Amino acid sequence: MQAYHALERRFARLSRLDGALGILGWDKEAVMPLGAAAERGEQIATLAVIRHELLTEPETEALLARAEQDAGGLDGWQAANLREMRRQHAHGAAVPADLVETASRAATACEVAWRQARADNDFVGLLPLLAEVLTTQRAVGEAKGTALGLSAYDALLDQYDPGMRQDFIDPVFARLRDGLPALIGEVLEHQAAMPAPLPLSGPFPIEAQRALGRRLMQAAGFDETRGRLDVSTHPFCGGATEDVRITTRYDEADFSSALMGVLHETGHALYEQGRPRAWLAQPVGQARGMTLHESQSLLIEMQACRGDAFLAYLAPLLRQAFGDDPAWAGENLRRHYRRVRPGLIRVDADEVTYPAHVLLRYALETAMIDGDLALRDLPAAFNDGLRTLLGVAVPDDRRGCLQDIHWPGGAWGYFPTYTLGAMTAAQFFQAANEAEPELEPSLARGDFAPLLGWLRRNVHGRGSRAETQTVIEDATGRPLDAGIYQAYLRRRYLGDRLAA
Repeated sequence: MQAYHALERRFARLSRLDGALGILGWDKEAVMPLGAAAERGEQIATLAVIRHELLTEPETEALLARAEQDAGGLDGWQAANLREMRRQHAHGAAVPADLVETASRAATACEVAWRQARADNDFVGLLPLLAEVLTTQRAVGEAKGTALGLSAYDALLDQYDPGMRQDFIDPVFARLRDGLPALIGEVLEHQAAMPAPLPLSGPFPIEAQRALGRRLMQAAGFDETRGRLDVSTHPFCGGATEDVRITTRYDEADFSSALMGVLHETGHALYEQGRPRAWLAQPVGQARGMTLHESQSLLIEMQACRGDAFLAYLAPLLRQAFGDDPAWAGENLRRHYRRVRPGLIRVDADEVTYPAHVLLRYALETAMIDGDLALRDLPAAFNDGLRTLLGVAVPDDRRGCLQDIHWPGGAWGYFPTYTLGAMTAAQFFQAANEAEPELEPSLARGDFAPLLGWLRRNVHGRGSRAETQTVIEDATGRPLDAGIYQAYLRRRYLGDRLAA
């Protein structure tokens, strides 16, 4: 057990370095002055190399080998922790330190430049920096793929979703893509036959939006003694263990985008705040992967907070925040939050059209990593894809291929987890309602305790002890099933027609 306990101490140090990197990353997005960008890039790259060296130095491998040889004395949590240590080490050891540094520096520089390029609609100006990010991420994928026996894209995907592979995603997404256009058409036809909802008229003061967002965060279970809410160009959840930072962005003409952004990121934060406390500094105590993480954000935002029960609770709060208006009536609010409109912006998309945005990005990023799509051709490919999938014309790159932070920030292999997470969220919410009959009535009172308790037991508190598919099967009684997701969408958005 000496080798194992030495590894626990070593990985606790790695966890603290991850936390420092997380806070530096949050600061970069939320409050850092632009003039500090170059030095911040160096700070992040330096810490990333220090972390890499600690993870991959020969002593770590020697300790792993000795601990694995003596693993018979480990309990279940310790054995899973050792497995996760080996996984992290395998990923780290596959990539040379100079590539870690180069990739980190390239992503930081490009991500900072992306903010201005997006505002200026300047893809051409960003192209050299984005090309460097793609080159380094492809090199990382190839290095890890060689070491792990995976394709370059699967190796990148495995960073965000351990065990997930293209050969699982492709048939699931193909089934979704085949049925999505007809579903969108059916829903649009159904909605066109109904009276248009009353408009939600602003302006909506930002301070009122912020106060309402914080109130709903707290209702959902967010612990403000271990986290905070701020503003950034692109909403995200980050920070460190016991210091979870979430962000949103405000628009006085549209309260809904910021509010639902807060609830989405709160779902992520609840997962981080609910991880097993005894293992917070260890690999086994980390969130399992981004399919489960995105399932938590989408479950809170989409499943719970766009449902009839929660909207009944929300309506009087909106009147209190923004003034009395017939538009806040429950039925009118429900129709606003269920409104399906093919649009340009992924983070603002409704549940029915959202998968199309992910299908497009998944196809594009796999093609770019594989070398089948040149980066200079990305805008045209993006615009053609969105037109094909949703029938919308992209007027500029700001609302096209520049809208997301992921590729400039080096997150290649992340996008498919959004829709995998949506499928998982539907399956989890169905199982939670079956297990907790008081869940919906409680949401109508703004009480998330039954839902959060179920999530703590079945997802959050399990950390990384079990594989993603095992967590899903244990919680719901079956493997991930795209049919449950599709049935849920039809029930929510065509329920009136189906009942008739």
